[in-house]
Amino acid sequence: MEILKKITETLYDGDEFAMPGLVNEAINAGATAQQVLDAMMAGMAIVGDEFSRDELYIPEVLCSCHAMMEGSKVLKPLLTDKDAKSLGTVILGSVQGDMHDIGKNLVGMMLEGRGLKVIDIGIDVPAEKFVEAAIAHKADIVACSILLTTTMPETPKVVKAFVDAGIRDQVKIMIGGAPITQEFCDRMGCDAYAKDAGAAAAMAVAICQK
Repeated sequence: MEILKKITETLYDGDEFAMPGLVNEAINAGATAQQVLDAMMAGMAIVGDEFSRDELYIPEVLCSCHAMMEGSKVLKPLLTDKDAKSLGTVILGSVQGDMHDIGKNLVGMMLEGRGLKVIDIGIDVPAEKFVEAAIAHKADIVACSILLTTTMPETPKVVKAFVDAGIRDQVKIMIGGAPITQEFCDRMGCDAYAKDAGAAAAMAVAICQK
């Protein structure tokens, strides 16, 4: 259906003003809410992939995220409970001592754009709060934003908190941020590392689809 292709392209272009009309047009043309959602998420997948390859930059990604949100406002009431079921649930937060939230917020928008339910628990989050949120929301993934070298030592505390709670094998721990590397992730016993928001979204989808 040509209108679905147009939705994917428009979301990629970040035209938030055109999205609501296109979503309505697609529904009126006989597309299901799930088909429209899939078309929107296809656009976000391209955005995330190109962002990871440095072919798109943060302002462009934000435009696409806003377009996704505007389209979702129209689509949400039309989705059935089955359609609305997310791929998985992600607890998202900046570790204790880290007050940065711009990167975290971008990750959250990218995750939601790929069909994941995101529980953002904010900044300066103690290890125990990640555990509490994961249990309360039956999370599949805990995503920790670490933007400072001084807060990197919080990582093993988060891992230990999940071990102590007896649920380490039930939740995947994903970390990311400027000072983080794959080697650090492996050494700390985390499950996944993402270098940016696009990679984080792709990684989270892959984890939840296993």
